[in-house]
Amino acid sequence: MIATVQGSMRERLIEAASELFYANGLRAVSVDKVIDRAGTTKVTFYRHFQSKDDLIVAYLESRAELERNGVDAAIAHGDGDVDASLRLMSEHAGMAACAPGFRGCPFINAAAEYPDPDSTVRKVVDTHRDWWTSAFGRLVAPLGLADPAAVADDLMLLRDGVMVAGYLGDPTKIAASFLRSCQAVIRCAERQPLPN
Repeated sequence: MIATVQGSMRERLIEAASELFYANGLRAVSVDKVIDRAGTTKVTFYRHFQSKDDLIVAYLESRAELERNGVDAAIAHGDGDVDASLRLMSEHAGMAACAPGFRGCPFINAAAEYPDPDSTVRKVVDTHRDWWTSAFGRLVAPLGLADPAAVADDLMLLRDGVMVAGYLGDPTKIAASFLRSCQAVIRCAERQPLPN
């Protein structure tokens, strides 16, 4: 019973932090604001997190898990049909960008606020970005491309762009643009000869 209560309070703190951090930025939100939103005390907060950075890491890890589950599901749904997987991923990006309060990629935002590559926050960002690139590698693996790693890097660049464009541009256009761009990168790669 106590473990369940502790777990649920930790989750409440992460949920409160997620709403506040994404809407207002990591540095702009104080621990006190998170505590107030979660309806708890400083003592309880510090039972679960040693510092604000630990809470930020937990927030980013929870966001990463959601993204990874969605991308893995899209790849699994495509079952080797890269275009089908990309369509799902593009549709999801478009829906996310059109949702009220969309502020782009939480990982790009976090990297902007934590430029030190040795910070724990940046390490979580870098780990997640590496995961995304490897996911794109898994996505294109069935195509037998000459340089699948380069294609994965290109798709990652497009993913970053779609997140920024969804926030700064017209979010209603990004799903179609992301899909077209990904398909163009793949078509170009398919024309490259395989190494002997």
